[in-house]
Amino acid sequence: MTSPLELVVFDMAGTTVHDAGEPVHRSLQEALADARVNVSRAAVNSVMGIPKPDAIRALLTHAGLTSRLTEIPAIHQHFVAKMVAHYTTSPDVREITGATALFRRLRSWGIRVALDTGFSRDITQTIIDRLGWMGPEAVIDAAISSDEVERGRPQPDMILALMKRFAITDPRHVAKIGDTPSDLEEGTRAGCRLVIGVTEGSHTRAELLPYPHTHLVGNIVDATPILLG
Repeated sequence: MTSPLELVVFDMAGTTVHDAGEPVHRSLQEALADARVNVSRAAVNSVMGIPKPDAIRALLTHAGLTSRLTEIPAIHQHFVAKMVAHYTTSPDVREITGATALFRRLRSWGIRVALDTGFSRDITQTIIDRLGWMGPEAVIDAAISSDEVERGRPQPDMILALMKRFAITDPRHVAKIGDTPSDLEEGTRAGCRLVIGVTEGSHTRAELLPYPHTHLVGNIVDATPILLG
């Protein structure tokens, strides 16, 4: 008999949070450009999902600028400021259609809902507050950010920390959903029974197909029968 799900871990930007205008890509490119480092959108897309200091390190290294790695904290701080401003003020900020309804439906079945992300906590909390996902009428049970664990994606530390928080010992009771290769690798390394890729976010179906997964779907609503089946 298949083990019942106890926890679903969702990514944020591009998976549960609408990414109109690709603010993450744009803000990362701009933060680097302000430090006189020009990188392509494709290069930025290749590091989506991982902790942003690690992403900046990878982009600087790829550009042959290892002598400037000491600038990572300053560039990251600049990126954070841009993202917080965007998620605080932009009229484009909204949930992916159907996210709240899916969260509520999962919780009505006794399944906990959590968010994990390559963002730092300050950005994560800004998004949660803007969308009203926690508080008196919370629709999620927890959120964890890459700076709250030793290792961010693609390592499984965030999922493992959430499992510990909810006293879940068997990853076969857990599902992971996200729109980047690092999401799929994270869920696989954690041993999640379901590892679901979303193809309408930062990566296409063709781009996600080579990475380990159990399912690929267009968006999180499409994952509903998989999660509740």
